[in-house]
Amino acid sequence: MDSQPELALLAKALDDHGLEAILIGNMAAALQGAPVSAIDIDLFFRLTPRNMQKLKRIATALEAVILRPYYPVLAFFRLQRESDGLQIDFLWRIDGVLSYEGVRGRADLYEIGGRRLLAASADDIILSKRAAGAAPPEREVRHQPTRPASAASQRRSAALKHESDRALIESIRYRLSLAPEKRLNCLRRKIGLRATSL
Repeated sequence: MDSQPELALLAKALDDHGLEAILIGNMAAALQGAPVSAIDIDLFFRLTPRNMQKLKRIATALEAVILRPYYPVLAFFRLQRESDGLQIDFLWRIDGVLSYEGVRGRADLYEIGGRRLLAASADDIILSKRAAGAAPPEREVRHQPTRPASAASQRRSAALKHESDRALIESIRYRLSLAPEKRLNCLRRKIGLRATSL
């Protein structure tokens, strides 16, 4: 599934409405070349009254609604567009682990669809996934400075792959809950000349 059009649309909406946000999660990892599937889009932003107004304008521009799912570790708003299932999570805090200000200092700048977009570092992506319970726990390796860098890279890739698989399963479950005409074509098979079925 190519997420480039959605990411370009998001980068344009953020730029048009002046909301500073940092891409995090599998989408940020994919931009950095990690072998992961990016199903949803996760961003960090500052939670202020002015930014909430900007977020509401972005939701209107994208024809989406703002939801507030409850998860004990994560604090975020979700933009959901029913027409195609676009889902964008705007996080402002991961308890005791990451904040917008901390992530921003280590973020990299990318150009998407002619617009600039910040993406979190690989270390911050792993930290966020571990805090959310999506990444497998890592052993402390500070006391072993001779460990090769490739081992750390393999752990990161495994953690991102684990999260990617989980996100794919959630996406498939969501799509299956939709009416048949709103599901992805990849979940359907052709019957005869005009009909399709699961």
